[in-house]
Amino acid sequence: MTSADAGLDRRSLLGIGVGGLVAVLAGCAAESGPVRRLRFATGPQGGPYHALGRALAEAVRASGHRLEVVPVGTSASVDNLRRIDRGSVELALAMADIAEDAVHGRAEFSRPVPVRALARVYVNYTHLVVPAHGPVRTVRALAGRPVAAGASGSGVQVLARRLLTVAGLTGDRAVRERQLGLAESGRALRAGTVDALIWSGGVPTPALSELARTMPLRFLPLDGFVGPLRERYGPVYSAVTLPAGAYGLREPVGTIGVGNYLVARSDVPEGAVRELLEVVFDRWRDLLRDVTAGARLEPRFAISTGGVPLHPGAVAYYRSAYG
Repeated sequence: MTSADAGLDRRSLLGIGVGGLVAVLAGCAAESGPVRRLRFATGPQGGPYHALGRALAEAVRASGHRLEVVPVGTSASVDNLRRIDRGSVELALAMADIAEDAVHGRAEFSRPVPVRALARVYVNYTHLVVPAHGPVRTVRALAGRPVAAGASGSGVQVLARRLLTVAGLTGDRAVRERQLGLAESGRALRAGTVDALIWSGGVPTPALSELARTMPLRFLPLDGFVGPLRERYGPVYSAVTLPAGAYGLREPVGTIGVGNYLVARSDVPEGAVRELLEVVFDRWRDLLRDVTAGARLEPRFAISTGGVPLHPGAVAYYRSAYG
């Protein structure tokens, strides 16, 4: 309770009536109530999920809300949703395709996960990167070659395997998959121990920008695989374009886009979700600054979470804030 509240005398309290007194007492309770702690599964150190997690924790800390967001380093999407299922975290970031699999209990998940979407926050761009002067010019030319295809437990690994499947790189034409995170993938490509790396993230991804400054790179076009991916795995995939200028590209390169969702366990209280989204929409420029260039977080975009239902607290927030 504030000093002004403490100074209310009996006459003042009587003057505001019963309803006003209830409001005053409720306000005091809210100010002195416990801080709700939300553990937030992000991604590996140095990755975009980890950067967003740190930024959101700081934004919540500065907001004055009685929330605390605690980032938890992980292997990313699949690992994050398994942690949601176990109840070891309350919030997570996940690629849209992995989140839909979790909701329906398929692919990497043996049962439906109690997860709900809070917002679609930005779009990942799929990067298939090879040395510019190497022998690989097409996706199908990767047959039998070593490929860094994402860390175990990541959404990148799932997308990479789906891409390689629709490209016909299975059976005796399968690549030799290396389960490597982004930093390790870049080092392996530079050392020549892999012939390609696959990554899904914002544009530009800083680690790939740095790699492009140390060696000439080629980014293979992937937009021709969007249709087969959608037919086989659903409409979470879309055609997007790596813009000219990114990574030193002289021309745009068509590729595969997939959304990233901020999600929560279904039992997170509605009030906590509403407060969290207030911070997200108030500070979205700061949150996305180190994740992907040119992104805008707007309600019409944010509520497009496909087969992952919105959390009731998110529904209440969007209705109250935007009608």
